[in-house]
Amino acid sequence: MAQDIYDRTVSYILENQNRFYRLAYSYVRSEDVALDVVQSAICKGLEKCFGLKNPEALGTWFYRIVVNEALQYLRKSRKESVSPDGELPEQAYHEPAYERQREVYEEVMRLAEPMKTVVVLHFYEGLTLKQISEVTDTNLNTVKSRLYSALNRLEKGLKEAAI
Repeated sequence: MAQDIYDRTVSYILENQNRFYRLAYSYVRSEDVALDVVQSAICKGLEKCFGLKNPEALGTWFYRIVVNEALQYLRKSRKESVSPDGELPEQAYHEPAYERQREVYEEVMRLAEPMKTVVVLHFYEGLTLKQISEVTDTNLNTVKSRLYSALNRLEKGLKEAAI
């Protein structure tokens, strides 16, 4: 049984590694850091998979680990706001054709953390609201409320940016 859950975890991670990378990248906005976050999440997931009580919840369980690792990195990086070597952070290159997508993405990143998590998991990762409630350990109605509030704020923010 223990080897079975480990094998299922490894298989699930390998099948969905690109999704986990995209999720981590949506939080940290750095390719290298996103890879580190995913690597850390994989290590943590493989260490703790034997304690997973419900193997059917493997997906939402691992998404939660990735989100928590990304948030932990962000909290830690805020404390270290200035890098010790004095270098400025890298700026991402954006194609002009994708300018509107970038505006929407930046507006999503300005949302409060709970709303941003719901939007990213729902629209960028394709999770259902029920799955999001399981990942975030939040009531389904709270997830719905956060999603609709986030959409209203995004609409207002994008209208203001267009003016």
